[in-house]
Amino acid sequence: MKKLVMMALAMMVVCSAAFAQAVDQKEIRKERQEIRKLAKKELSARVDKSVKKEAKRLKKEGWVVAPGSLPLEKQLERSFTMEYEFDENLYPKYIMANAQSIGGNYDAAKTAAMSLAITNLAGQIQTEVTALIENTVANNQLSGNDAESLTETVMASKNLISQSIGRVLTVVECYRELKNGNKEVMLRIAYNGDMAKDVAKKAIRQSMEEKGQKLHEQLDQALGF
Repeated sequence: MKKLVMMALAMMVVCSAAFAQAVDQKEIRKERQEIRKLAKKELSARVDKSVKKEAKRLKKEGWVVAPGSLPLEKQLERSFTMEYEFDENLYPKYIMANAQSIGGNYDAAKTAAMSLAITNLAGQIQTEVTALIENTVANNQLSGNDAESLTETVMASKNLISQSIGRVLTVVECYRELKNGNKEVMLRIAYNGDMAKDVAKKAIRQSMEEKGQKLHEQLDQALGF
């Protein structure tokens, strides 16, 4: 159990898109099931410990928050807590993505980081939708051929998904000044899981129509609509 929880915590400090490509979907689902079994008190204690450790590391590396922002510890606490939230189908209540970017000033670096984070977010949505499709196959609710066609369409819809993403929630925002005077901004954003499924559905439908595919009912079934 201890090893499993540490694996879950590691999810929070790496790029979500890279992580999603590296870990098998069945393992992700298994980890989420185990996380949900943890007692609330135990989970809170582990989050608190992780927050302190991560905040200490970031501050040592020179990361600070902008004046008027929540303290770094509070931002990390909110981020870690949201990371653990799943619905009854083990679909994340929030899709999370990280990004860092460097610019000549704070605003330029933040704008670039946000653009990259949204691209990473689209990749995460792809991964989660693919997991839902695989789940319908495992439950004998969808044929393998239909699932393969849907998955191929999902993987080809990243740009459409990225363009369709609406307002995101900035969960962590900090920066540091580099030796050359440039600013490096680090962001962690969150997007409502239900909204993510809706965005994915619309983008995938558009892609299907462009290809003349007729898998709308199967898509609705996979996404739980």
